[in-house]
Amino acid sequence: MANITETLAGFASELSYEGIPAEVRSRAKQLIFDVVGVALRSRHDAESTPSLIAAVEKLGPADGPCSVIGDNRGYSASAAALINGTLAHSLDFDDTHAAGSIHPSAPIVPAVFTAAEMVGASGKDIIAAVVAGYEIQIRLSLALGPTDHYNRGFHPTATCGIFAAAAGAGMIFGQNTTTIASAFGIALSQAAGSMQFLHEGGWTKRSHVGQAAMNGLIAATLAGEGFRGAVEPLEGNAGFLNAYAPNPDHSKAIVDLGECWETLSIAVKPYPSCRYSHAPLDAIRQLMVEHDISVDEIQSARIGVSQTAWNIIGGPENLKHNPKSIVDGQFSMPFCAAVVMREGNMVWDDYAGHISNADTLALCRKVTTVVGKRAEAIFPDNMAGSAKIITARGSFEAFVEVPKGEPSNFVTDEELKAKFNGLVGPYLTDTQSDALSSGLLALEGVSSITEVLAHSKPSERLAVAGE
Repeated sequence: MANITETLAGFASELSYEGIPAEVRSRAKQLIFDVVGVALRSRHDAESTPSLIAAVEKLGPADGPCSVIGDNRGYSASAAALINGTLAHSLDFDDTHAAGSIHPSAPIVPAVFTAAEMVGASGKDIIAAVVAGYEIQIRLSLALGPTDHYNRGFHPTATCGIFAAAAGAGMIFGQNTTTIASAFGIALSQAAGSMQFLHEGGWTKRSHVGQAAMNGLIAATLAGEGFRGAVEPLEGNAGFLNAYAPNPDHSKAIVDLGECWETLSIAVKPYPSCRYSHAPLDAIRQLMVEHDISVDEIQSARIGVSQTAWNIIGGPENLKHNPKSIVDGQFSMPFCAAVVMREGNMVWDDYAGHISNADTLALCRKVTTVVGKRAEAIFPDNMAGSAKIITARGSFEAFVEVPKGEPSNFVTDEELKAKFNGLVGPYLTDTQSDALSSGLLALEGVSSITEVLAHSKPSERLAVAGE
């Protein structure tokens, strides 16, 4: 059996900025830029944020030198990692990896940012640590088998993310292979994240990603101080891969490590909903434009997705037809379809206008989601989907194999910046937004991430009550 723990820990300890291909470094900056915009908007608009901040303050000590994106005060290191990790995933608008069925940046970037503030690491160090985290998290999810892992009730973004967060933080701290391996051993006992939120509309999908960021940081810190973690935490009989999935493929955890860069397979989301809904949403937009379909003439619609996607966004149908909260809406294919049919697009602000809108909900109930043979056939390599819209003048159908935002159909620089500006616009002046963008997109030249994140502090003129 391959020593997966030592191999991944060694990869992290030895990776440098210069050792990463230029295109991988460039993509990492784009992904970091994207997730900061999402987190900033979450700090102010996610309905779960006030209780999160209040809980952190009550637990204390919260005050410290570390930054929370979009916040005017400083926090302790553990609090900053927890909050930023939760914010990064609170809109479900952060990046994804199709085959791994995970969100890479949300647990990794916050842990690395906080570690970098703790020791004054450079932008180049941050990029290298984030890339190492991506490569480790994605491979662990692939090794588990995402569908098997989901079927056991786990959310791989969090369960795999803690090991990536520990590796990234360990790199920032300058740890060697032995120490990072020990951090993995500590992280094993904290790898968690339940999919039960789907049945209740709970906010825990957000918080356990934040906990992965915080606990990864804590694991690296403990290991750095000599605290010993379990040996063989990834490949052992009671280790992560064997305990969290029925038929793991250990080889996928290390295959082509440092040669094939999974970072380049990470996608950026154009819609603030579950990634599995995006190909059908692209198909709906295509049909509405190509056939000049008006929302009033839609009699019904049929959406085809993979079985894994249907399990998350398609059923039970009565729940997906009657979303009660934003979380419900984010994971309801019929609701998201109805919004796009009515608006021609879907942005974060649409939830406020549609989650209780009688016309939107009536249209939502006209949408049926099924397991589509074409989508299932190419899963998990692609999160494909189809849409069929039925009207009195005929039926119109489209299939999208690669949704917008995937590497082979990636967003343009203009689209990426438009998403960022739309998210931060209500809370930053143009000057602040430009300064934050410039710092993040030229991160390799930055000596202090604290100075960059200072530009995320909301303008007093634009800040809302509760800031």
